[in-house]
Amino acid sequence: MIPRLLTEPVIEALKEAPAVCLLGPRQCGKTTLAIEVAGRLDAVYLDLESERDLAKLQDPESYLERHLDRLVVLDEVHRRPNLFLVLRGLIDRARRSGQGHGRYLLLGSAALGMLRQSGETLAGRIRFLELTPFTLAEPTGRDVDTQWLRGGFPDSLLAPGDGESLRWRRDFIRTYLERDIPQLGPRIPAETLRRFWTMLAHRQGAPLNVADLARNLGVDSGTASRYCDLLVDLLLARRVQPFHANVGKRLRKAPRLYLRDSGLVHALLGIAHLEDLLAHPVVGASWEGFVIENLIACAPDGTEPFYYRTSGGAEIDLLLRRPDGRMWAVEVKRSTAPRPGRGFHSACEDLHPDRRYLVYPGDERFPLGHGVEAVPLRELVEEVRGAGRG
Repeated sequence: MIPRLLTEPVIEALKEAPAVCLLGPRQCGKTTLAIEVAGRLDAVYLDLESERDLAKLQDPESYLERHLDRLVVLDEVHRRPNLFLVLRGLIDRARRSGQGHGRYLLLGSAALGMLRQSGETLAGRIRFLELTPFTLAEPTGRDVDTQWLRGGFPDSLLAPGDGESLRWRRDFIRTYLERDIPQLGPRIPAETLRRFWTMLAHRQGAPLNVADLARNLGVDSGTASRYCDLLVDLLLARRVQPFHANVGKRLRKAPRLYLRDSGLVHALLGIAHLEDLLAHPVVGASWEGFVIENLIACAPDGTEPFYYRTSGGAEIDLLLRRPDGRMWAVEVKRSTAPRPGRGFHSACEDLHPDRRYLVYPGDERFPLGHGVEAVPLRELVEEVRGAGRG
């Protein structure tokens, strides 16, 4: 098994909190990680998509009460929201008896629903962690371009060839559209949502214009907005908010919307091989989204991601505000001879970030002047992670 960066944080969280909720999109490796944790901690593992395990929970309080002295892992727990009330009672009972922490590890694929259901019922008793598909900080044995093309979902990234990887991603999209989303509640025609998802792939990283999306899809703005919320809730899309600063200039206010996995972007657009990707109009936006997602995913807890753009063209693709208040400015270029644009220099003059980077697809780090460094993506990922450990 490829070690996941989140394994030790999950185990540490279970020592401190009565319940830990591990969020992440389907097929990103939550179950594999949970089984690893369960093996190390001698836990009971229940898959709520399994009829056999569901049968054990016909009387959930009686069953779980028998295991108050062990960690219980509940996979796909959002399918049984009635369990949260039961868990609250059992957690409080364990606290009163002095049995302490680490009773439940909950796994779910829908962020907002899980946060709402568990947050209302288990307030003060639960900690949330997010598992993403593989990042460049994890030892998958794949090079940067392969991971960019295929994305980070394990079965896609580790497939024997590009063809098998693409077929897996197409099946993944179809399963989400035809099974998973209907099971989560929203009644959305699968073909309509596929068109919407594909539109977002074509507009990767563009400022979110809900009215324009609605017009092209033939729905009202409220419906298009709900579709966006759904993909964000499923951890398949990310809104990056604009950074607001008192600089005396007009600032862009709309968030930018990225599909979080580059492999899904390429599958939606029918891009099978690296050569096809390099010749496609989405290449620059796809590379930017891949860079941004990796840096955000590997940033220390409490780091806030933004972008910055003024009406005059000053722009920073990614602004990371660390928990200590320091800011790192990142420009992204898909060029082996990168040069920061005038807009990046102008934005840095506005905001005075503590570090300035230009991420490019090369292997060597070198200065570009004006405090800007050209940095390979994998190296900057490690630097961002290291800042959190320091």
